[in-house]
Amino acid sequence: MHVITPLPDHVIATPNAVMTGLAAPSRGSAELSTWQVRMGPGSSGPEHTVDREQVWTVTAGALEVTAGGRTETLGAGETLVLPAGVLRQVRAVAEPVEALVAMRSDGLVSVPGGGEARPLPWAQ
Repeated sequence: MHVITPLPDHVIATPNAVMTGLAAPSRGSAELSTWQVRMGPGSSGPEHTVDREQVWTVTAGALEVTAGGRTETLGAGETLVLPAGVLRQVRAVAEPVEALVAMRSDGLVSVPGGGEARPLPWAQ
C-alpha cells in the first residue's frame, strides 16, 4: 500500500487548465496514472489524441467534450470513457470545472500538426 499526498511540485499549470498529479510511476504506481483537472469558465484545451483509453469523472461544474465528431456535456458525478486514438477536445462550459482522470501511465498525447507524441508530464 502506498499513500500519496499531493505536493506543489505535482501541480502543472497550462494556459487552459491546472493539473495535479495523483498516482503515477514517479509516485509509486506501477501501471496507472490519475490526476485532477481544474479549468476556469470558458477554458478549452487543444484538440489532441491520446494513445490510451482515459476515464474522466466530473466532480464539480460541467465539462463539454467533443470526441470523434460527437459532443457530450457532463455534470458533476458523471463519468466519460474516451477511447484511445480519438481526436478530442475538452471545455469548461460556463463555470469552473473539476474532474478526475485515470489512464495507463504509458500514454502518449499528440496534437495535429504538433510533431512527435509525448508523455503527459502530470501522468509520469
